[in-house]
Amino acid sequence: MAKNLEIVAVFLILSCLLSLAYANGDNEGDKTSITVEGYVYCDPCRVQFPTRVSKRISGALVRLECRSRENETVIYTEDATTDDNGSYNLSVNEDFQEQICEVTAIKSNTDDCNEKFDAIERARVLITKKNGIRSEARYANPLGFMKKEISDECKEVIEELFPEDMPEEFKKKFEN
Repeated sequence: MAKNLEIVAVFLILSCLLSLAYANGDNEGDKTSITVEGYVYCDPCRVQFPTRVSKRISGALVRLECRSRENETVIYTEDATTDDNGSYNLSVNEDFQEQICEVTAIKSNTDDCNEKFDAIERARVLITKKNGIRSEARYANPLGFMKKEISDECKEVIEELFPEDMPEEFKKKFEN
């Protein structure tokens, strides 16, 4: 009987040690190295989402900002400029599991496409390795700027998007 209790005790101790080792992992989560990737585009149709006539903007300025969930205090900020393809990469070496992190398009590099969107101005990203995502890359939704006027090339795109009931602002532009 005592021998059985010893075996059970050893088994329980090993189970506890293994579960602690599993919970701690290999300490990779302590070293956060995450890359936030995305792109900035020009919206010539003023629909505020990418279309087939949208062009990516090189030289646009974007900002990653992480802030406290409790009091909105900014904890981390990093800027990046888009490359020739309109893409950006932001390397983050900290874990922001408890913070809200968002990428914002700050400034367009083009004079004819620099008007900010009405509502969609931020792309939220999760910057932590403690969420089940094994990849070190986090992909932000596309960010953009609009042209001041709807381009003529947009007529066909707008008709495809709104085949039956085109919004008034587009009807006025394409009445001809």
